[in-house]
Amino acid sequence: MAPRQHGDLHLMSHLARRGFTMIELLIALVILGIVSAALYKVLVTNQRTYLAQTQRIDLQQNIRAAVTILPAELREINAVGTAGANNGDLSGMLTSSLTIRAPRQLGFLCLAPPLGGGIGQITLTVRQQPMFGSRQTFAQGDSLLVFYEGDPGTRNDDSWLRGEVKNVVAGVCPDANGNHPAWVLTLGAQWIAGSQFNVAGAITSGSPVRGFTNTTYGLWQSPTDNEYYLAQTVNGGAQPLVGPLSGSNGLTFNYYDANGVVTADSSQVAQIEIRVRGRTQSKISQPGTPGVTYKIDSVVTRVAIRGNTRCNPCQ
Repeated sequence: MAPRQHGDLHLMSHLARRGFTMIELLIALVILGIVSAALYKVLVTNQRTYLAQTQRIDLQQNIRAAVTILPAELREINAVGTAGANNGDLSGMLTSSLTIRAPRQLGFLCLAPPLGGGIGQITLTVRQQPMFGSRQTFAQGDSLLVFYEGDPGTRNDDSWLRGEVKNVVAGVCPDANGNHPAWVLTLGAQWIAGSQFNVAGAITSGSPVRGFTNTTYGLWQSPTDNEYYLAQTVNGGAQPLVGPLSGSNGLTFNYYDANGVVTADSSQVAQIEIRVRGRTQSKISQPGTPGVTYKIDSVVTRVAIRGNTRCNPCQ
């Protein structure tokens, strides 16, 4: 029998094979579509859950950062300053912002400055090491606070002499174990009548010298995205630190005296209450709420100002 002719056993086996019908193919496609849709829904739900959880974590970390940064700054300030001089570290007390003299440097004198020349400028010799803080040098125009001992027999006149650095040159500290590098500063001191006098011995060797920057912490609206942030403003330049916040009510300050009563007198402030209301970057799904909305969370803390109480009078 010739190949491929009628009766070819190999040909007959191929012809006897049965394929899929159109109905079977349609049913398979429908089942595949149902399974794919279910898998897609699961993947989308998992992705939304992951994004929502991530944004909740970011939100909590943001508002916690706010109550870490602000208390660390505020605890170091002295709201009272020198009695009767209205020169404390706290100013600009508003509901949505406050301005402080924020410490940025701490150094020490290695020589007692020559005093007794009236109310003019004085010369300070500050050790280059150790120097603490975010800045390790001085520059013309810096603002400083120098500890004023006054009469060493009493603490009643202890205070801080404020001034502006007029000039900076390198110098030395003549220590017993040799000379060590120093900064020699010409300070335009702001003497306070009745409490600080330019008299010999009023500022001693080893007195601390604090460099500070006038800093504002407050609610700030970005011109780029119109969102609200907690921002730090120095010399007119705003730097957002925490956000976005919930809106125009995202940051509030309340000021209390030693008796826990609200006060508007900066020299009487003993505690500052900080309330931060944060918001997620985008809308997320939330349990019990249809659709997607912004998640809002808040935190409240009170800071006791460490330098509020001044020894006046002291025994």
